[in-house]
Amino acid sequence: MTLEDLMPKVLDLIFAYGPKLVGAILVLIVGFWVVKALSNGFKKLLNARDIDASLKPFLVSLVSMLLKVILVISVLTTMGIEMTSLVAILGAAGLAIGMALSGTLQNFAGGVMILLFKPFKVGDVIEAQGYLGSVKAIHIFNTIVKTGDNKTIIIPNGGLSTSSMTNYTTEPTRRVDWTFGIGYGDDVDKARAVIKRLADEDERIHKDPEVFIAVSALADSSVNFTVRAWVDTANYWPVHFDMNEKIYKTFAKEGLNIPFPQMDVHVHKD
Repeated sequence: MTLEDLMPKVLDLIFAYGPKLVGAILVLIVGFWVVKALSNGFKKLLNARDIDASLKPFLVSLVSMLLKVILVISVLTTMGIEMTSLVAILGAAGLAIGMALSGTLQNFAGGVMILLFKPFKVGDVIEAQGYLGSVKAIHIFNTIVKTGDNKTIIIPNGGLSTSSMTNYTTEPTRRVDWTFGIGYGDDVDKARAVIKRLADEDERIHKDPEVFIAVSALADSSVNFTVRAWVDTANYWPVHFDMNEKIYKTFAKEGLNIPFPQMDVHVHKD
């Protein structure tokens, strides 16, 4: 077939499908603009309602994706493409894509599970996948965590939903544990009284349940006290650090020694 024979057929195709193609492109451009406007409107609606902050990004992303899928199908229909054939093609392509993107689909399923069962929410402090930080956002495929030193960690939802995770802020109170040591020969009762007095003076430490103080171990170079106190979750680390400093300063004033490992070396001369 020569070029002269081919040109009439090409022109026929252009005249037959050209207007439809141009119209489909225009509809697609306008449609994406409408989808964006609807997504923004839906986001404002969620912000105006008392919706869990964890659900907002997920719902907005889901609605945006659904609208885009509907738009593309509508555009293909206006071009005269048979949907039955298209569905068969999409089914085969979907199977292949699903196998190739099994990890991505797992992350999507994990995101749905997290938002349904809510093991954590935005603002919670969690430890998972080797990272500790505050949850900033929960998306369809991943969760954004901000660490204490201001690093942003992106954790895939698949592993996050199926592995162990510690949520430090689920309960309103937490128990603070300390181990304080005094030297052998120091007054145990006096040390217990000093620890009790410092705990009672700190208003952040709950009086009920009462602070637990007991000799827990006769170690190699110290007599160790185990101290347990309950505080509000937000006060956990401030109380922990403050008590360490108070014990160090007060034990010195009260004549109580904080021992450290020592070794006696004996030199024998023949």
